[in-house]
Amino acid sequence: SMRARAVSSLATVFSRRPVSRTVNAPTTSTRTPQHPKPVRHFRRSVTTTMAAATMADDGLCGEVFFLDEFASRQWDDPSYGGTRIAGFDKGEFVRRVHEAHVAGAALVDGYAPFCKHVFVPNFIPGTKVGSVPITRENEKHLRSGYSSRSDAELPVLTRWFPHDKVDIPYATFLDVILYSREQLIKERSAMESKQERPPLPDAPWGIISIKGQLENFECPMTPITMMRNTLIGEGGSGVEIDRAAYAKAVAYHKAHAPVVAAGSPNGE
Repeated sequence: SMRARAVSSLATVFSRRPVSRTVNAPTTSTRTPQHPKPVRHFRRSVTTTMAAATMADDGLCGEVFFLDEFASRQWDDPSYGGTRIAGFDKGEFVRRVHEAHVAGAALVDGYAPFCKHVFVPNFIPGTKVGSVPITRENEKHLRSGYSSRSDAELPVLTRWFPHDKVDIPYATFLDVILYSREQLIKERSAMESKQERPPLPDAPWGIISIKGQLENFECPMTPITMMRNTLIGEGGSGVEIDRAAYAKAVAYHKAHAPVVAAGSPNGE
């Protein structure tokens, strides 16, 4: 049947290097008896399954990871504020992340049970870091303005460096940030403008962001991102602020600013 062929297509992606499910599935800490997995409330149609299979055929979905549309901005949006990816195939990126995970790159806990990180050596030629330190020499080039990450979100005040005004080092590591599929469905359900978007594939972890950096550990998210995360109906994740983590984020972003190639950013 058409459904069987779609499911079969998903199952065979990256079959050359199968992944152990004991390490790759989201941990039980992402689920609680009081909050069952949101996916159980959705009935998958033949159309939904076919769309997921198409994504797998395009190489954007494997057994463990898929490339979420939120991360696709880093390829497609010239105004993206942070690490831009150019000249590297999206499907090849997903395949390389799978390979790194099979080779031992672990899922590292993030700020909430549904968030994980995979830290890998930078394998994308020409990719630079997404933010740089603010110095007395370059602070005169800082710009500020209001921007939003998508049409579904409200603009917020941000600041940035024009890319041609500062020295930007090449990234030595990539921080591949993941959200569980259940969390992405939950966030879509909370915003009416996101409910008509194409269905998500069946892989358990969505790649939502890639940060080029010099460190092989997580750098603090921006304070405004932490603020937004408290408001799931405005594009956040529904997580309350951790004041200690917020203080670390303020200290870090007082001294750093993202780099933007366009005249102004579309969020970060």
